Amino acid sequence: MTAALTRIADALERLAPPPVPLPRFDEATAFVWQADPDRLVPVAHVAGVPLDQLIGIDRSRRTLLDNTLQFARGLGANNALLWGARGMGKSSLVKAVHAEAVARGLPLVLVEIARDDLPSVGRLLTILGSVPDRRFVLFADDLSFSHDDTQYKSLKAVLDGGISGRPANVILYATSNRRHLMPREMIDNERASAIHPGEAVEEKVSLSDRFGLWLGFHPCDQDQFLAMIDGYCAAYGLAVDPDDLRAQAIEWQATRGARSGRVAWQFFTDLAGRHGLAV
Repeated sequence: MTAALTRIADALERLAPPPVPLPRFDEATAFVWQADPDRLVPVAHVAGVPLDQLIGIDRSRRTLLDNTLQFARGLGANNALLWGARGMGKSSLVKAVHAEAVARGLPLVLVEIARDDLPSVGRLLTILGSVPDRRFVLFADDLSFSHDDTQYKSLKAVLDGGISGRPANVILYATSNRRHLMPREMIDNERASAIHPGEAVEEKVSLSDRFGLWLGFHPCDQDQFLAMIDGYCAAYGLAVDPDDLRAQAIEWQATRGARSGRVAWQFFTDLAGRHGLAV
């Protein structure tokens, strides 16, 4: 009997996943979470732009920076949903406020989690909660869900659900093109076809309601678009005739059929290359 129990115990030990080794948090300030097998992969260099180069989103920039600094200092802070027009700096702002907090000597770590890995978020929270000397921003980029997607329920434990709640040293920042993280037509269909329309919609939109901060990003006008380009030129020391720069920029956005921070950066990248400048 003892030998049989020993064999069973050995078999269970082989089946059980080994504990996730904690990375050296003093060697990197940003990580990517990967599940199956669970691990935190360090990011040596976070691609982003300085905070002062994010033009046209002053209120959102100030609000998210204040919230992030409060959290990094161990004070009260809210989970944040950055929603709105594509290419207007939602993801760049999250990375920029993290970089600003780190530059101020605060123990803030950015951890990115992909939408497909959301079912493993509970295991990730357990790991992050075991490192009390660090503060973690859990970053879910370009988040959205389809009508038959149930992964959004995994995020509720991160926000304020679950019996154990969210670790005090973890906060969630998510970006999405959709205010409620769901397609508008899906919400309308649920409302139209359900016996109790209010209850059907409530389940879908309750996730976004759990974010304490909603920061909206809206399409920029031409003046803001040109101001972004002027800001990039000033930051990189690129001198171009103002009238020529304006004409080229307007032609560029006309060919793209859109104006945004992303389009402004793409124009500046092309401009810098033509002037022999690496960016």
